[in-house]
Amino acid sequence: MSGESGLPRPWLEGHPGARALLLGACVVVVVGGLRVAAPILVPFALALFLTVLSLPLLLGLRRRRVPGFLAVTVTVLVNAAVFGVIVLLAIQAVTDLQDRFPRYSSRFKGLWAVWTDALQTRGVPVPDQLSPDPSSVFGLISSALQGAASVVSGTFLVLIILVFILSEATVFPQKFRAIFRRDPGPSRGRMQKTIKEVQDYLGIKTLVSLTTGILIGLWAWASGLDFPVMLGLVGFLLNFIPTVGSVLASIPAVFLALIQYSIGHAALVAVGYLVINVVLGNFIEPTLLGRRLGLSSLVVILSLLFWGWVWGPVGMLLAVPLTMVIKIMLENTEDLRWAAILLDKSPPPRAARPARPVDAALPGAAQAPAANGAPLTPAGSDAA
Repeated sequence: MSGESGLPRPWLEGHPGARALLLGACVVVVVGGLRVAAPILVPFALALFLTVLSLPLLLGLRRRRVPGFLAVTVTVLVNAAVFGVIVLLAIQAVTDLQDRFPRYSSRFKGLWAVWTDALQTRGVPVPDQLSPDPSSVFGLISSALQGAASVVSGTFLVLIILVFILSEATVFPQKFRAIFRRDPGPSRGRMQKTIKEVQDYLGIKTLVSLTTGILIGLWAWASGLDFPVMLGLVGFLLNFIPTVGSVLASIPAVFLALIQYSIGHAALVAVGYLVINVVLGNFIEPTLLGRRLGLSSLVVILSLLFWGWVWGPVGMLLAVPLTMVIKIMLENTEDLRWAAILLDKSPPPRAARPARPVDAALPGAAQAPAANGAPLTPAGSDAA
């Protein structure tokens, strides 16, 4: 069947079931491609993430008339220095943990014996299967730190990609202007708005995460915990994961406080973590980000599971930033804005609850004005 223009109508237009199957097949292919190409896409995603964070430094150097090559070199060196510090801190933490493991192990066994004796005196049996193995606990922590160090230490490819992206960053605006020269209106505006919102989100999130890491490190140092710098670094990285990141970051600190001191000291450390994360995560960060740059808690959990399955630990770290970028792009696409509303933490403020016929028939229900300004008459009443 042909339309008014004489062109044949697409076959899928009249078959919604086939369209749904085709869309599902495309999603499966894309997800499979993301997982198979993880060795290439993960460094590229990290490089893009660092590029967005490094653009203010690069553009600031360019505004001061620093040559492009020198500005890119300085920006890359700053990123390499940050990665180098993270690697050194992780290696030092693993070494110190191995040196202090015998003391931690004996202390943990003593605490466990006291707890089990207290429970058994109160008639609560403790199965032998629940007896923990300190070596497995600290071995898990050590392997996690070593894995993080290996991921960060394999950043040569990331830095190479970062160099090429930054070298092109200053000419991207000219390329966009050339692309949208014939359509300088909505398309170009949406593209600029998307890029700006992504930069705003990543910049604010990084600033809040850095503040969180510094405060956590200072609190761990004031509490007398070992590895305060490493605890602050863990708090900085995990703060990119809303809802569950702060909980995960507090576990090592509370565990160390329990091993080094007592249950009361561990509770005090937990309260400090709670105050820091509540103030920054529930008040300061939402104020800076605004309502539009938020995600539903369910979406956060699902994004962690999805990106962790696709890209591993790095995917979990980048899960929320990647999901937020997708949400911002959907918001700036007219026919896909409904998907962005589903990802949001709350409905748009303009989305009023539609009136139902049943509500209008209830006694005492407020009557909405009709189109011509006359009040509506409840169902069953006589018209004047």
